[in-house]
Amino acid sequence: MNKDRVEVPHLSELHTHTSAKWRDFPSDVLPLHVAEMDFPVAEPIRNKINEMVSRSDLGYLGSIPELGAGFHKFASKRWGWNVDPLQVRAATDVGVAVVEIIRAFTNSGDSILISSPVYHNFYSWINETKLKLVDVPFERTGDESKNPWQINWKGIERAYQSGIKVHLLCSPHNPLGRIYTEEELIRIVELANKHNVLVISNELHAPLTFMGEKFVPILSLGKTAESVSVVVTAASKGWNIAGLKCALIVTQNKVLYEKLAVIPPATHWRSSILGGFATAVAYSEGEPWLDEVLTALDHNRRMLRDLLTAKLPSVRYHIPQATYLGWLDLEALNLGDNPSERLLEKGKVAFNSGQSFGKQCSQYVRINFATSPTILTDAIDRITKVV
Repeated sequence: MNKDRVEVPHLSELHTHTSAKWRDFPSDVLPLHVAEMDFPVAEPIRNKINEMVSRSDLGYLGSIPELGAGFHKFASKRWGWNVDPLQVRAATDVGVAVVEIIRAFTNSGDSILISSPVYHNFYSWINETKLKLVDVPFERTGDESKNPWQINWKGIERAYQSGIKVHLLCSPHNPLGRIYTEEELIRIVELANKHNVLVISNELHAPLTFMGEKFVPILSLGKTAESVSVVVTAASKGWNIAGLKCALIVTQNKVLYEKLAVIPPATHWRSSILGGFATAVAYSEGEPWLDEVLTALDHNRRMLRDLLTAKLPSVRYHIPQATYLGWLDLEALNLGDNPSERLLEKGKVAFNSGQSFGKQCSQYVRINFATSPTILTDAIDRITKVV
């Protein structure tokens, strides 16, 4: 594939985009907050959409065996995971999928476990389902030579013993860029099996795992994992098609699959037909494009480290194992109670506030580095000017 297909357009062209990322703020603000990439969409996806539009094939999403087949092909090649294509359901998006799975397995007032800092919509989904939040935060080791965030296993075990009904994982982790090891996932599966807990694994960012790192799908770990786990994922992050609205609910166990039959049919019908077929094409034909993008992202994640080392050496940042999201500790810069607000006001650069991912993370910001080296350099320079 020609590498110019994944080159980021000039900033002036990006400002013509109509997504929330480019309309949330005035044009003098550099937006690096919303988790979408600035790369052009993969050619196979564009071709499929153009073909469907040209044929006026824009009705409701019906039967789509291509979705399970495409995901099976990708998961088998990428991770050695033999997905059952007949146990792949469509859902409107990842949030809707998680909410409906929770409703199928819990009652109002039941408890659900998360580990903060974590993707801020986890909190919204839990509130929507009226569950009691149990948070066992990650702990920072202080070793910045590798991903410094570790699991508080004593806290996790106490949470399981307390009677939680669901454990909601972010795997790979947003915003920490951390990949759960096989040993960690096996330990979670064993706890879930012992305490009759359902594990919902949000594996949305899994395609964005960097070369040299190993992502392990929880449902690839054998029969016990299959009996206690459901995976929610989508092509929306890996192939930058969030606006097309289609996600996947994946099981590998007939009992769990049948229990999820209570999910309202509208969860499928409200998915987009363009999204469904674009997702199928992404998984079946989009791997070469994804590999080119990962090469560019690998450059950017390391470039971000080098920029910070040269210009803002007191900022703590670890190179993520997956995702295009950097998690920056700005405490040493003394930017006030909410550094993201100060940087937006004075630096005209938008990041996600750390406290939206966890109340203990007010001095952090999340940066989206899925952009051009020029824009990434500009972002760090804007921080430097504020400091």
